Amino acid sequence: MEHQKRIESILSESAEVKSRILKDQALLERIHNAVEKVIHLYKNDGKLLLCGNGGSAGDAQHIAAEFTGRFYYDRPPLNAEALHVNSSYLTAVGNDYGYDEIYARMVKAQGKENDILIGISTSGNSPNVLKAINAAKELGMITIGMTGESGGKMSGLVDVLINVPSNDTPRIQESHITIGHIICELVESSIFPK
Repeated sequence: MEHQKRIESILSESAEVKSRILKDQALLERIHNAVEKVIHLYKNDGKLLLCGNGGSAGDAQHIAAEFTGRFYYDRPPLNAEALHVNSSYLTAVGNDYGYDEIYARMVKAQGKENDILIGISTSGNSPNVLKAINAAKELGMITIGMTGESGGKMSGLVDVLINVPSNDTPRIQESHITIGHIICELVESSIFPK
């Protein structure tokens, strides 16, 4: 019975965070802005890069897979890459340059003007994600940050801040993947209408 109550509580907390997103018109506008930027990116043959650490790296990889694979239906792949998927690169650069440089260096290698970088960090303060955002800005890329409530250091740095109204890491991450799915669905249906 004790676990049953906690299960109900967790589900209720998760639903409440999503309810707060739904009621925040400014946040909904920023999500819409991100969708429009990604649609424009793909209509102009651009590339989407994503990065994060831990669960946020998992979210980055999940979102990239939805674009390069498929979301709701079969269609041509869209160019998206999570920057942590090459373990040899990651360990070499981490060893030779330091962990804070792993994403910035890959952004410099793969990014170009008008591409998009989505940096995911529940705190908004992950040094390697912040350095990647700075590298992207130097290249003229568009930057989107997915964070928790405060936005952390990312809040004054990115072009579009999607700050989930929570300070609870699991609830933030659940909302990040929901928002990622929203972006994927709307981009897919806009680029490849049925």
